[in-house]
Amino acid sequence: MAQEIPYKIYLEEKEMPRAWYNLRADMKQKPAPLLNPATGEPMDAAGLGKVFCDALVAQELDNTTRLIDIPQEILDFYKMYRPSPLVRAYCLEKKLQTPAKIYYKFEGNNTSGSHKLNSAIAQAYYAKAQGLRGVTTETGAGQWGTALSMACAYLGLDCKVFMVKCSYEQKPYRREVMRTYGASVTPSPSDTTEVGRKILAEHPGTTGSLGCAISEAVECAVTNEGYRYVLGSVLNQVMLHQSIIGLEAKAAMDRYGVKPDIVIGCAGGGSNLGGLIAPFMGEKLRGEADYRIVAVEPASCPSFTRGKFAYDYCDTGRVCPLAKMYTLGSNFIPSPSHAGGLRYHGMSPVLSQLYHDGYMEAVSVHQTDVFAAAEEFARVEGILPAPESSHAIRVAMDEAIRCRETGEEKTILFGLTGTGYFDMVAYQKFHEGQMSDYIPSDEEIAASLEKLPKVR
Repeated sequence: MAQEIPYKIYLEEKEMPRAWYNLRADMKQKPAPLLNPATGEPMDAAGLGKVFCDALVAQELDNTTRLIDIPQEILDFYKMYRPSPLVRAYCLEKKLQTPAKIYYKFEGNNTSGSHKLNSAIAQAYYAKAQGLRGVTTETGAGQWGTALSMACAYLGLDCKVFMVKCSYEQKPYRREVMRTYGASVTPSPSDTTEVGRKILAEHPGTTGSLGCAISEAVECAVTNEGYRYVLGSVLNQVMLHQSIIGLEAKAAMDRYGVKPDIVIGCAGGGSNLGGLIAPFMGEKLRGEADYRIVAVEPASCPSFTRGKFAYDYCDTGRVCPLAKMYTLGSNFIPSPSHAGGLRYHGMSPVLSQLYHDGYMEAVSVHQTDVFAAAEEFARVEGILPAPESSHAIRVAMDEAIRCRETGEEKTILFGLTGTGYFDMVAYQKFHEGQMSDYIPSDEEIAASLEKLPKVR
């Protein structure tokens, strides 16, 4: 008799992963190194250490260690909200009348409201261990800034957050949560930094972007003694910390003998997607199993589906190292989409290399279609999803509907990265018919890509 699978699968504390999984160790083609923007040479530990914490630099450069132990203090913090549940979406399956089995890994059951806390506490821990006074960062929709503010409050660190201007204005309550945790929050681009003033001069009235906010946060870090910059996505170290999402999801599925056919995640900079797919992609790379892995990005900022695989600046102000990634150009300023966490011009070098090598696929979706899926999901599953996560919901539903039409009984896993309770302005605009689907033209993207740096 088949084992009955519960609505929610919780791992026991003893089953929680004790080490992060470094996907790069199993990649045959490693991601290209970060380059010094001044010399064009690969960045070494000394150069990166001027911006990032020493221990995080070591993780950033490590392409060979498969498992990296999680420090006990971080494990103790994780116990507040981990292991997170793996949920069988029985109600959604019934609503869609699909033979597909749909699962989602829910990362919204902590005070920060998203998966971002998994890396925030790790980066804050290493900053504290190094004896630093504080950290600086950027945030789009606010989930990362909220998570880092919470982690810094827990460890007694100062936290300076540069928040993308359109999100700062659209999501005032997310901003106030950060302030409640003791962080200072500045709308970006601002006149408080040299690079911010330069961006404002070149793009008057701009609504900002993650690339702008990164530039300001880095400048703030390198010009203030005792501070380092930390990042909530894109970098190798963040993919490493977020691997706990996928490790838990796979352990829960393995317990019941369930193997997903399709693994789906939203893609902005890549932190949630990279974390969710890590152990599944590892098996695929090692030839142990096969999965269809799908990245979902907004049509308004389509770095995978319409970008170029090339070296580019990680920030609009061009002060950060160059990364080889799928990019729309660091000068690209996306429309003020409500999925603020996905408004980044580039993609994780790890995920970019995997996509380039054909190990995963990507699709872009329109904003109004995303919110329609979010609303349907909320009505049957009882969780109001974040706009970012709702991109994955949209494609998971599309795949389930395709199974209904073909009769295939596929198993689908997607990442529900967080909740949408601070995104009610976006939901309001959707309900009132005021939401648009802005798609950048080929000419806009081409103009931005023309300004890619010339790398030997």
